[in-house]
Amino acid sequence: MSCMKRETALPSAIGADGRDFNAFDVMQPRLPGAIPATARNGGRVKANNVPPEGVYLPNNNHLAPHMRSPDYVQMSTAAAITLGVMPGKMHRCGCTRCLNLLLTYPEGCRANCAYCGLARHREADRDYADRNFIRVDWPAVPMEQVVDIVAKDPAGSPFHRMCISMITHPRSDDDTVTVLKTWTRRIDPSAIPVSILSNPTTMQRADVANLKNLGADIFTVALDAATPEIFDRTRGKGVDSPHSWAKYWEVLEHARDIFGREKFGAHIIVGMGETEYDVLSLVQRLVDMGGHSHMFCFFPEKGSLMDHLPATPRDQWRRVQLARYLIDYAGVRIEQMRFDSAGRVTDFGLPRAEIDTIIDKGTAFRTSGCPGKFAEDISACDRPYGDSPPSNVASYPFELKPVDVRKVRHQLGLERSGESYAEGDDLEPGNWI
Repeated sequence: MSCMKRETALPSAIGADGRDFNAFDVMQPRLPGAIPATARNGGRVKANNVPPEGVYLPNNNHLAPHMRSPDYVQMSTAAAITLGVMPGKMHRCGCTRCLNLLLTYPEGCRANCAYCGLARHREADRDYADRNFIRVDWPAVPMEQVVDIVAKDPAGSPFHRMCISMITHPRSDDDTVTVLKTWTRRIDPSAIPVSILSNPTTMQRADVANLKNLGADIFTVALDAATPEIFDRTRGKGVDSPHSWAKYWEVLEHARDIFGREKFGAHIIVGMGETEYDVLSLVQRLVDMGGHSHMFCFFPEKGSLMDHLPATPRDQWRRVQLARYLIDYAGVRIEQMRFDSAGRVTDFGLPRAEIDTIIDKGTAFRTSGCPGKFAEDISACDRPYGDSPPSNVASYPFELKPVDVRKVRHQLGLERSGESYAEGDDLEPGNWI
């Protein structure tokens, strides 16, 4: 068996309280503050009513244009670079293989998730179109311009998949349908499959079925929190937000019934106070349902209600990444694994030689998400540096080199005899975002 016991945590992996994991008692969000009446529901943008003109790069001017979906969508910096609507490059990778389209409105998202840069409480200091999200800016682009570019050569596109990301807004359900129709009218989903990152709070079973009938390939639910308690304090009543654990699971079960095996999944953020046993139990539950887990490493997003809290220690993250991969793709069950009194993985349930082979392959430590064209266990949604800086990669958006594998082994405490890693060995010159 592969034993994970060691005397002390790696120095680079110690959390704020000295433990090598983010414990529940540490990860308490701040309470949201009051929002000035003039800023509520996109008040500043509506009052100024500046018309949009083509691509909008966040912070380009002091007045965010009055942009609305379905005419406009936002996309990550990596997607905008790949699409060719803004300049730039990403450290060690060719940007992204997933075109993520985020619905956008002056009112913004009406939820208030504690870890999210798009949360409602940020109305007090930033207009929606200027807010950072998963570490980067999200430019806004006319939907027709997006389709014009991709429709020129869908088969030769760098994108393996398109994803429509919903937000909590009264128009979100209807506008998701319009954006999907706008895409499929000119781009065959067999050339570039479409995923839906849903907003269960506003959805019914018929909405899920409609998206499937219109050509969506995969349906995902961003549970994010691994337990009902963490969900409530980061996404529900604890932060004056409308989401509920029960509703999210209701819609996830609709997706299972309608989209079928291997065509639905859930996002999970590791390091918000759950134990490793908690999150891996959730992974096993999803696999038993016929779905997949898409993992994110907690990063304190600037401007969020959790920006004062520690990022997930790397050893905790690597243990969960490896165990999740074994459950999702290697047929290992959580019952075969062993955990200590703090819920940390101490044994992965396979002989050390088999664990070494999987670690050396490196795929377990790449970004997890909806699959692309390479392999079922290699995600199209590679989210370059969405949960870490390039100087301390959490989810690798590229194939790991031997030096990267040595770093992962160092973080896991599973270094081979004669091998070593020193901090910075994996860094290469480049422009980091």
